[in-house]
Amino acid sequence: MEVILAKGKVKKAVFPVAGLGTRFLPATKAVPKEMMTVVDKPVIQYVVDEAIEAGIEHFVFVTGRGKGIIEDYFDIQFELEATLKARNKKAELEILGSLLPKAGAASFTRQQEPLGLGHAVWCARDIVGNEPFALLLPDMIMKSDIGCMKGMVDLYQVSGGNVIAVEECAPELAHRYGIVARGEDIGDGFRITGMVEKPAPGTQPTNFFINGRYILQPEIFSILATQERGAGNEIQLTDGMLKLLAQQDFTAYHYKGQTFDTGAKDGFIMANVAFALDRPDIKHLVEHDLKALVAALK
Repeated sequence: MEVILAKGKVKKAVFPVAGLGTRFLPATKAVPKEMMTVVDKPVIQYVVDEAIEAGIEHFVFVTGRGKGIIEDYFDIQFELEATLKARNKKAELEILGSLLPKAGAASFTRQQEPLGLGHAVWCARDIVGNEPFALLLPDMIMKSDIGCMKGMVDLYQVSGGNVIAVEECAPELAHRYGIVARGEDIGDGFRITGMVEKPAPGTQPTNFFINGRYILQPEIFSILATQERGAGNEIQLTDGMLKLLAQQDFTAYHYKGQTFDTGAKDGFIMANVAFALDRPDIKHLVEHDLKALVAALK
């Protein structure tokens, strides 16, 4: 097995944002699911913020038809800014400026067909090039004192190779997820000795599931280029990672914060509640109304 040492910073991150968002129809007929707001920020902004905290410098968005609004969001909107300046809305202008990537720091490439996550990652190959990169699934937003990707980057400096974030689930729910097998401890995680996608109940090697954050070596691209279609007749990233696992080390970062799947209706609602309660400016209002709502249900 090839040992890949950490080679400086992980500078690029890939965000696969080409999904159709069918679970949120009819809203996603007009608004990409990544642009639906949690409190007052689009879901994609939370994920990009997590990458920025981890030191990411270049953001690669793999888009699809109807996702042009995401590209517009990460650009200057001259009419809006001119109006805010004319009205002396300095606080709002500062917010918009802080969210804007540096010139040339955001790239957009198109996934013409919905052929799976593995195919979406492969579509970013020429922009990423021959260097390790982060991969963040935009449906999953994290809430913790130290961002999930920041913890992964710190672990990568120790472990090298490939790093996958994992969380613990109830053993009886393991069949819903991609599960990893556990080897020796390394820093804030452990060596991965195997992976299985949605194991049959009772057959899972552990209860550690993959939560949508990865640091991968560029060799994954050549594997995905010839990867046969798997579950759902799609090119699956997990299948590609299993092949890479035979060649390179994989380390699990044990993430212990909160994760919200905003691609599911319940996860999206709970994300709004959790992040609203974390906001000093609206916490007392939300908390009061939630208590009243719960009391009315009794």
